[in-house]
Amino acid sequence: MSRKKGLVALSALFLIMVAAPAMAASMQDGGVATGPEDVKMSIAFAAAFAMGIASGACGLAQGRAVAAACEGMARNPSAGAQIRGSLILGLVLIESLAIYTLLIGLVLIFLMWGT
Repeated sequence: MSRKKGLVALSALFLIMVAAPAMAASMQDGGVATGPEDVKMSIAFAAAFAMGIASGACGLAQGRAVAAACEGMARNPSAGAQIRGSLILGLVLIESLAIYTLLIGLVLIFLMWGT
């Protein structure tokens, strides 16, 4: 297993180990979501974890995109303007994933808090 895959697996294991006790500590009656407050807390935790995962994925994707664009401009400087335009469009589309995740999380949280 490569070092990168091992780091991803270790991060996923850490998230699983941290998420379960955090969710159980927020719920009464032995970890079963029974009331509206427990459901609200579960949605808040889910929104936070989703935003963390989306931000991490966006950060990795943006880093790879910028590295590839820099490599392309270094190999062919005359195509720099076209590569730069494609890079900006790609970064906007990548960043939209994190924005959509944030919006969905906020909508879920505020809709549940309103009831």
